[in-house]
Parts: sequence; structure tokens; C-alpha cells
Amino acid sequence: MDDEEPPMNSAFDGKTLLITGGTGSFGNAVLSRFLDSGIGEIRVFSRDEKKQDDMRASLRSDKVKFYIGDVRDYGSVRDALKGVDYVFHAAALKQVPSCEFYPLEAVKTNIIGTENVLNAAIENEVSRVVVLSTDKAVYPINAMGMSKAMAEKVMVAKSRSCDPGKTLLCATRYGNVMASRGSVIPLFVAQLLEGKPLTITDPGMTRFLMSLTDSVDLVLHAFHHARQGDIFVQKSPASTIAVLAEALKQMLDRDNEIRIIGTRHGEKLFESLVSREEMARAEDLGRYYRIPADARDLNYKQYFVDGEVDISLSEDYTSHNTERLDIEGVKAIVGKLGPLEQMRA
Repeated sequence: MDDEEPPMNSAFDGKTLLITGGTGSFGNAVLSRFLDSGIGEIRVFSRDEKKQDDMRASLRSDKVKFYIGDVRDYGSVRDALKGVDYVFHAAALKQVPSCEFYPLEAVKTNIIGTENVLNAAIENEVSRVVVLSTDKAVYPINAMGMSKAMAEKVMVAKSRSCDPGKTLLCATRYGNVMASRGSVIPLFVAQLLEGKPLTITDPGMTRFLMSLTDSVDLVLHAFHHARQGDIFVQKSPASTIAVLAEALKQMLDRDNEIRIIGTRHGEKLFESLVSREEMARAEDLGRYYRIPADARDLNYKQYFVDGEVDISLSEDYTSHNTERLDIEGVKAIVGKLGPLEQMRA
């Protein structure tokens, strides 16, 4: 197992960190964690000037600098990365339905945008880049997952030719972040408080439950411990949607009816964090899995003659076979997020 992370200041003291998509839930969580540290500067890079203005007014911190730009535009990314030490790449199109209807928009942001960030980081000799990915990239069935899977492939491909002594590239992959923008808990909370039916797609559908604090911890673990091209996954508990809904009803003392609406476009019954093929070479670090970069090259013998026996013996890591929470378990983990009434969508 890896050693514990060194004190935050040992790596970030006096350094400049840029967060793409920095006005989102993850960016706000990172700012909460870092503003009182010895970090020199945090650059928030995004295309939404209203969200940046709201964040600027709320934080009123000289450490935070705001850059308007789009990861689709290489020039704006390259300029924002001048003088940057580290990058957390969180900018993405994340909503499954919108990516289904506009898949090329997902390609432009999630794939080409990621390539732009990586190329600009390499050009500017940024020391470390952590790319944020999703469980939907494993065995993807929707455009969002496919685009994030390709973003991971782009990162691994770049890592093969990138000098880790100058720029180290790695990624993290995690499931649904509880109470983040667009997630199901704020939707359920709003429906409960407004007296509306809880709209459930499939009661037996399972989802990983991970907090924003966990997501920052995972990124920092990858930052401290990654080798070139690694992908890190945090082991997380899961629950069925039916159990989650009942737990929220009890926590808010509501008895709203439940309406089954059926599986949405591009939605999975369960989510996978590590594929069977990856599990054959993943390292179990206790709280995390490290998935090392595939070191094979275009020597086709390694693909068609010398196979991997362990793949047939492995099982993928999913929200169906991880720790399954009951109602009390969900209430305990959701209760740590703070007052539910403040989480409505």
C-alpha cells in the first residue's frame, strides 16, 4: 500500500494550480480545501463568466485568478497555462441525455478539449496533470461515457511519449458524486420538499455513492502517487435507487409517492469503475486501485499471440458487486453532507 500523502504544503506551497471547469462542484470543493493552505495561486478556467463573477464575489480572495476560455480553443488553454505548476482537468460535458442528442459536442469538449489541455500542459512544462474521468467510461453505452473513455485513451497515449521528469499525466475515475450539480440527490430533495412524486427510473438500479470530499481526496492521492499514465479509482459503497429514495424520505420525514418512470436514454442498470481487463493488472492499494498504463506498443504479436490468462479469471468492479448499503447505511453517509434542505436542485 502507498504511504500516506505528505502534508499538502509540501507539494503545493507557493505553487500555481489551474482547474479547468473550475466553477463546477469539484472546483468549489478544491477551493474550499486549498484556500487556507500555502498555495500561491489558483486559476479558475471556464467559459461561464456569470459563474466566475459569482465565485469571485463569494470568495474575495487574492489567491484566486479567473480565466475566461474554452478547452475547445487551444489558444485560450495555452495562454492560461503559462506559469502553471499543476492542472486538475475537470471541464467536461457530463449530462448523459444531452450528450446522447449532441454527441459531437461531447467529442469537442471531452476528447479534443482534453487533448488541448494535455498538449498545452506539455508545451508549458506543467509538472503534473490530473484528468478527471467517470465510471461511465468503463464499458460505455452512451456518448458521454464513450467520449470520456476516449479522453482516458488520449491521456494514456500522450503519457507514452511525454517525459515524466517534465510533465506527468494521470487520471482519476469515480462514480456519482453525491449532491453535485445535476446528480440525483438534489433532484430527490427538491421533489420531497415540494410534495411531488419521487421519479425513479428503476428501483434495482445501483449507483456508487461518493462525496465531493472523497473526489478531492482521490485527485490528491493520484497527484502524490501517480506514475506516468496511471488511472486511480477509489473503492466506494453503492446503493439501489430505491434504498436511496427511502433513506431520503426518512431523513426529511416525508411520505411522497414513488413513480417509476423507466430507464432513461443511455442509462445503465449498474456502473463499473474497473473493467475485468483492467482488474487483471490493477494494483490494490487498500482504499484505491491503481490501473497502470498499458505499456504495449504496435507489436501485434502481443495482442494476437501472447495473450493474458489472468483476464479470464478477473471480475470487473461495479456498483453491483461493491459494498451494498442498506437504508441506515445510506442515511449515515448522506447525513455527512450537511442539511438536505440546502441541496435541492
